Amino acid sequence: MSEQSKNEWLEWLKAIAIAVTLAFILRTFFFATSIVEGASMDPTLENGERVMFNKIIYYIDEPERDDIVIIERPVKSYVKRIIGQPGDTVEIREHTLYVNGEKQEQEYLNDSAVESTRDYGPVQVPEGKYFVMGDNRAISKDSRNGLGFIKEEEIIGRTELVIYPFGEWGLTK
Repeated sequence: MSEQSKNEWLEWLKAIAIAVTLAFILRTFFFATSIVEGASMDPTLENGERVMFNKIIYYIDEPERDDIVIIERPVKSYVKRIIGQPGDTVEIREHTLYVNGEKQEQEYLNDSAVESTRDYGPVQVPEGKYFVMGDNRAISKDSRNGLGFIKEEEIIGRTELVIYPFGEWGLTK
């Protein structure tokens, strides 16, 4: 093998090593993927869709109302939407969501999801915790019925993109 071929080979290996290292760093510290399990986020996210989530956003910012987040629990991770932030009062009356007494527009819900939202509360969200719900209100296990309030440290990222199936590719708001 000529000296030039060895140098080209070493440059190629170096480029591969840098790419693999960069991918590892991005996956470990910045972005990861998760598979949506179940129908609790229909119609926004469907069972089997793969989403990319931002792992670093909440180190530099706080979770906000309407963010779709990944919640990590010891046995299972959940994908839910933040409805109430620390200190908020959440109430559902006659299929309408109120936060701090103000009616919330929920354009992401279809009529069926709105009509299946049962009365709840009012409850005040404790400091350092969040109130979350799935978009499929009739069947979602969420802060109303099993998950309870979510600790800030349990929120490991905000969903950004649906990346699979390819025909569903797009932002997750």
